[in-house]
This record gives sequence, structure tokens and C-alpha cells, in this order.
Amino acid sequence: MGFGNMQKMLKQVQKIQAEMARIQEELAGKTVETTAGGGAVRAVANGQLELVEIKVDPAAIDPEDPELLEDLLLAAVNEALRKAREMVAEEMGKVTGGLKIPGLF
Repeated sequence: MGFGNMQKMLKQVQKIQAEMARIQEELAGKTVETTAGGGAVRAVANGQLELVEIKVDPAAIDPEDPELLEDLLLAAVNEALRKAREMVAEEMGKVTGGLKIPGLF
């Protein structure tokens, strides 16, 4: 590989890194929302895989059955994080051409 080819490759890598940084910034502002229990619990996660909001319908709070609410919370949060990971993978896949880079997303 000649020096010119290596410079060209490095420029391409830098361009991809810059594009990925831009997308990561954008993803911080994008959210996904899920519900569980017919809407009794709502969870919102962002593109940084952070839970940013949880809403619980007061009717879902049964002091006699706290396990039900716990299960609904787990279901909503896990689904929100799954959807957020999908969103991140889709956006990053646009930059990487579908190439999976371990530890990136």
C-alpha cells in the first residue's frame, strides 16, 4: 500500500468518525416511547440509551399487588431500551454501511 493510499484511507476514517460523532449528537435528542399494561406504564428512552421519562397511571398502582406494577415497569423500560438500541444501530448502520463494529452500538 502506497503512502497516497494510506492518506486517502485515513481521510476516509476521519470522515466516518466525524459523521458518527454527528449522529451520536443527534441521537441524544431523539427518543422512542413504549407502553405496557395497555398504556398503564409509559417509558421513554433516548438515543444514548438513557431512560428519560416514566409515567405511571395512578390506576395501575395497587398496594395489594406491587409486583404487577414492577412487572409493567420492567416491560416498558426493557422495550424502550430495545427500541433505542435498534434506532442507534439503524442510524449508525447508515454511516458504516451495515458493518457491525463491536463496542460501537
